[in-house]
Amino acid sequence: MGDDSRNLLLTLRFVGTNYAGYQVQQNATGVCTVLQDAMQRVLGAREAVKGCSRTDAGVHASRYCLSFTTKNSMPCDSLVGALNAHLPDDIAVTSCREVTLGFHARYSATGKEYTYKLLNSRVRDPFLEGFCHRVAYPIDASVLHAQAQDFLGRHDFTAFKAKGGKPGDAVRTISYFSVERQGELVLFTVRGDGFLYKMVRIMVGTLLGIASGRLPPGCIPGIIAGGERSRAGQTAPAHGLYLSDVYYE
Repeated sequence: MGDDSRNLLLTLRFVGTNYAGYQVQQNATGVCTVLQDAMQRVLGAREAVKGCSRTDAGVHASRYCLSFTTKNSMPCDSLVGALNAHLPDDIAVTSCREVTLGFHARYSATGKEYTYKLLNSRVRDPFLEGFCHRVAYPIDASVLHAQAQDFLGRHDFTAFKAKGGKPGDAVRTISYFSVERQGELVLFTVRGDGFLYKMVRIMVGTLLGIASGRLPPGCIPGIIAGGERSRAGQTAPAHGLYLSDVYYE
């Protein structure tokens, strides 16, 4: 890189409904493709971007981070407005700042936070359709919060990894997991140093298995120790999941 290169960190918000995840894909539209289209129009170049994470089709992000290098000298504040002028309504750039050339949105991240939103109601809410998963049976958030504490710590989470994920080390550290009720909404918030393919959705599905009676209370340590995906709960639907924060030192 020449001395005139800049490394920029962009943050986005996006609704994942119309996209096959963040990443560029051959046979479907990803958020990254749409963003790079806007970058080409604004910067005059299709810059290579480094996303903080892959996301599943239909998953949303209230804070997604990516980095890219450019020789363009447009100020960060101006770049935010210019990109948003060329992005669809379901994607927005929220901030931009210059970072060191060695910074990488994925590899420099020290952790991520996901939130899963669930509507606990017998009646659907048209204003929340596509933005949270709905279950009709009663959920005791305090009971599930207590059960969720069994996920905390450093474990091999092979049992909570979906087929199709990349092979490799399945050890991750979960530092926080809360389940709280806000009216008819039940929010599952989990933080960790990294997550496996569909891991958060399987963790939530396992807690819902306990809530529905399909799985016994206290089963999570045994499922972790057994390492068998078949013993964990179902994979919760994608449209309830949000990447809510990315942490950097």
